[in-house]
Amino acid sequence: MTSQEIRTKFLEFFKSKSHLIVPSAPMVTKDDPTLMFVNSGMAPFKEYFLGNSEPKSNRIADTQKCLRVSGKHNDLEEVGYDTYHHTLFEMLGNWSFGDYFKKEAIAWAWELLTEVYGIDKDILYVTVFEGSDDADNLPMDQEAYDLWKAIIPEDRILMGNKNDNFWEMGDQGPCGPCSEIHVDIRSEEEKAKVDGKDLVNMDHPQVVEIWNLVFMQYNRKADKSLENLPNKHIDTGMGFERLCMVLQGVKSNYDTDVFTPLIREIEAITNKDYGNDEKVDVAIRVIADHVRAVAFSIADGQLPSSTTRGYVIRRILRRAVRYGFTFLDKKDPFIYRLVDILTKKMGKAFPELKTQKQLIENVIKEEEQSFLRKLDQGLILLNRIIENASSKEISGAKVFELKDTYGFPEDLTELILREQGYTYNKAQFDQKLKEQQGRGREASELISDDWTVLIEDEEQEFIGYDSLEAEVKIVRYRKVTTKKDGEMYQLVFNLTPFYAEGGGQVGDKGYLQDVNGDVVYILDTKKENNVIIHFTKNLPENLEDRFQAVVDEKQRFRTECNHTATHLLHQALREVLGTHVEQKGSAVHSKHLRFDFSHFSKLTTEELRDVEDFVNARIDGKLPLEEKRSVPKDQAIADGAISLFGEKYGDTVRTIRFGQSIELCGGTHVNNTGDIWHFKIVSEGAVAAGIRRIEAITYDAVKDFYFENNRAYFEIRDLLKTKDPLKAIEKLKDENLTLKSQLSRMENELLRHCVNFYSNRFEHIDGVMFLAQKISSTYNMLKLKDIAYRLGEVSSNTFVVVANQNNGKVQIACFVSKYIVENNNLNAGKIIKELSSLIGGNGGGHATYAMASGKNPDGIDEALDQAKAYI
Repeated sequence: MTSQEIRTKFLEFFKSKSHLIVPSAPMVTKDDPTLMFVNSGMAPFKEYFLGNSEPKSNRIADTQKCLRVSGKHNDLEEVGYDTYHHTLFEMLGNWSFGDYFKKEAIAWAWELLTEVYGIDKDILYVTVFEGSDDADNLPMDQEAYDLWKAIIPEDRILMGNKNDNFWEMGDQGPCGPCSEIHVDIRSEEEKAKVDGKDLVNMDHPQVVEIWNLVFMQYNRKADKSLENLPNKHIDTGMGFERLCMVLQGVKSNYDTDVFTPLIREIEAITNKDYGNDEKVDVAIRVIADHVRAVAFSIADGQLPSSTTRGYVIRRILRRAVRYGFTFLDKKDPFIYRLVDILTKKMGKAFPELKTQKQLIENVIKEEEQSFLRKLDQGLILLNRIIENASSKEISGAKVFELKDTYGFPEDLTELILREQGYTYNKAQFDQKLKEQQGRGREASELISDDWTVLIEDEEQEFIGYDSLEAEVKIVRYRKVTTKKDGEMYQLVFNLTPFYAEGGGQVGDKGYLQDVNGDVVYILDTKKENNVIIHFTKNLPENLEDRFQAVVDEKQRFRTECNHTATHLLHQALREVLGTHVEQKGSAVHSKHLRFDFSHFSKLTTEELRDVEDFVNARIDGKLPLEEKRSVPKDQAIADGAISLFGEKYGDTVRTIRFGQSIELCGGTHVNNTGDIWHFKIVSEGAVAAGIRRIEAITYDAVKDFYFENNRAYFEIRDLLKTKDPLKAIEKLKDENLTLKSQLSRMENELLRHCVNFYSNRFEHIDGVMFLAQKISSTYNMLKLKDIAYRLGEVSSNTFVVVANQNNGKVQIACFVSKYIVENNNLNAGKIIKELSSLIGGNGGGHATYAMASGKNPDGIDEALDQAKAYI
């Protein structure tokens, strides 16, 4: 079976078992603070397991895109070295939310594997949770054991410990015992030597887990204790790539048709053969795997960047580039060329690859070019470090600086050092890395208490589209602590007028008032697993009371002005630039808005003016808000509503229309575009290849903008003592250019006199023309370099050291003729490194020229005297 057939058969099988088939959710999580990416099939369904939302059906099946490159589940470093770990993988899963349980899950898994897929029963093993004697004191899963015993011989049922056979989504939340299904695809000869059951969970590449059946029956609380869930659930996950390996009769995931088209293309591009050299094979596997992860991430709306999720994606791509650079001799971009093959192979199952193909290629190519430039720069810096090294061990701090500042990976540094007979201080490097990671954790490390439930089974309702004030009850609360914010409280109400951060729009602020008039301020509102959470610094005194919840009306209104403006801006960009423009991100605050969109070039002044005019024409037109709630998604899109890639929509959606602008949107908006008053673009620039960003303001911020500019205009006019400051500034510019030209001529003349003056002060020492001189003029380093070079050209065997003071700094430049470097073994770089210590500074350079700067002028004479000692 082809991979496409394998995927289809899985979904058809569970459809026949009354499961609703749903599409894969985007990999990038939106309202789950515990995850950066979807890392398991169950992650998109957490809100159902937690009881925060009702699922569309009690039985669901899907294939889910997953990414495991961070946190607890991190497979990145294994990828390429073995044949069954991946960054991105598909997880085939079937789900029961309080419906069927162990009996059906086990029976259907066995039926699908052995009858539908036709896998030989004799190569399958299953594991069952053996129980635990730790604080949880959990019993053996006898029920699962008995169900399996009715299907397969008991010697194929293995006991599994808590690490392997008890599944938890995180430190808190639903969890339970699990039963894994393993497959042994070794040759008969190998099976005769070692029994397959002895290799289960032993990381053997041909004895692997393919399906995990998780029986969700407990809830892990913050105090680490377990409690029974009110309803029992089924959560299964089968590795699609591993299943393909079994069904296609190969020994590696990379030998399946999921990867072979990519591998063939890499071979063609690089002129390297897969299967002859292990280092080449690892590199090809890394690239074939990583291009999938990066492409799907971009398609789902996450671009490579320098922060959080974007940094993870950039790291994956750079790892692929580095393997191509090091082992496949590819010094130019090529990974972007694999996107076409990937799209042809997977575009039917995941249409986002087709619609975003051009953008994916552009972004990957630009990232490749950028990193290859960094690699070139890093190689130059590394060579300089090696040249100036005083021993065969390089400083770990220097290696970390190469990684942290220049993006040059430490394993590539280690490889190059080893080839030249050097090592680096790993302990120093690890310490620097630990310090950096510690700084990152300080702000984000979170400790949370269990929820204290005040009212059971209260369903939360959001009423903030229609009201900014409501009488509410607190249904649950908890305390959370971070090093950044200290202690905070999170409150959940039975209903709320507060909009939770989402869709780019900032969360509401406001206050909670009790019957006595006492107030607790709400500092932020966010959504977590479909629950609206309100952040406060304090708890109200009488939690069981009713409270008046009041949204900050001014902030909400200003935010609404900016959110509506983003819709009008989106429409304007598509009108002015073309319908290829798509929204790629937004941030809507009360003071400003940010809008990211796909476009291939910088906007001209005329285009920016046209966009502004388009938006302001709609504002002047006073277009009323036309809102529709609970519209079938397909109907809304058929009516022309724009949906955003990477967003997770339900079966019914909310549409927002202002004139011809219509979008799917859950945010809040003004009732009439005239409320916005005016729209002003304050900046436009590139975010990534093919992605531009506009930052703009509306309403009060525009008034402040014009007021400030008006004030500055009159101050400039008064300063220039003119009624026409533009004309006066043009005159100043012309005068400035003239004066700069005159100054430059004077400096060059002074420089010529300086060189002529010191040319007569050379000493002849052992056949070398030597000059060590303190220059009285306060030349900058560039001019001092010019002097050293000009003096060095007096003869073919000169050795020049010149120094001066400039703005409190000491500067030294050293020039050594190429003849002396080659015949007398003098090196300007090494000389300047030693002389720099005398002036309390540092420096470097190459063999014929080097320079240094420091803060100790008293060391100049000693440095000049020491220079003479070299000859």
